[in-house]
Amino acid sequence: MIGMIGTSETESERLISVSSGNIHYHDVGSGPAVVLLHGSGPGATAWSNFGANIAALSARFRVVAIDMPGWGQSHPARVRERDHVATLIEVLDALEIERTAVVGNSMGAVTSLAFAARHPDRVTHVVTMGAAMVGQRMMFSAGDGPSEGLKVLFAAYRDPSPENMKRLVDVMTFDSSGASDEVARERSRNALRFATHRENFVADLAEGLPIVSKPASYEEIASISVPVLLIHGRDDRVLSMENSLRLVSVIQDSRLVVINRCGHWAQLEHAAEFNRIVTSFIAHDE
Repeated sequence: MIGMIGTSETESERLISVSSGNIHYHDVGSGPAVVLLHGSGPGATAWSNFGANIAALSARFRVVAIDMPGWGQSHPARVRERDHVATLIEVLDALEIERTAVVGNSMGAVTSLAFAARHPDRVTHVVTMGAAMVGQRMMFSAGDGPSEGLKVLFAAYRDPSPENMKRLVDVMTFDSSGASDEVARERSRNALRFATHRENFVADLAEGLPIVSKPASYEEIASISVPVLLIHGRDDRVLSMENSLRLVSVIQDSRLVVINRCGHWAQLEHAAEFNRIVTSFIAHDE
């Protein structure tokens, strides 16, 4: 069941300028910094990905949840123009955050791992949900193209109707009964509101370009030395659990939590458990 709790979306929102354009983000709480990085789906924003987590995590940490370039209220960008790791560094510098934990879902997980590999002095912990090990062929995943979930995601980008968004929410979760219609409507509104983002993504798809830019290589991932917590839904139909099994075998200081009856959005579908696990993991070694 998807949970939605939280502080006010509008009260926490901020805007900051970086070299590539304006970045929209939420800044809540105080204490050690924790940055939240959303996934790549149509209508995705920092708030839509982490609305069930921000209030709980901000009770212990300073939570910065960022709309990355190409999503939400941040500036448009084609995949060739995006460097989410560089953007993250600029945001941290502007906010005078020297070191932070990073928590990333899907595309945000790819950014989190690349950030930790390339800027080890700026990161304390990494948490991923539904991570991908980009560039590595999965043994037990479909070998004939995108996964079931990615096919639904692409269709929702091309036609962000509430019906297609409902299909997206259903494939992203094991049990969407809690707030399926509500989340689908929010995602549809966001996708239609930020039409340039959707059009850019569809154009990139038409050219056969990857969803993410500048992911970490196998060697970079193997070099990560900070504590890493990999969370994966046993029933993830977007990026299979095999991705995290490979990551945990490569990253030296890592551990894997597999949640049964859970899809691609562990942070929403099992919000209370997620918030408890992440808080404990980051607070343990601070």
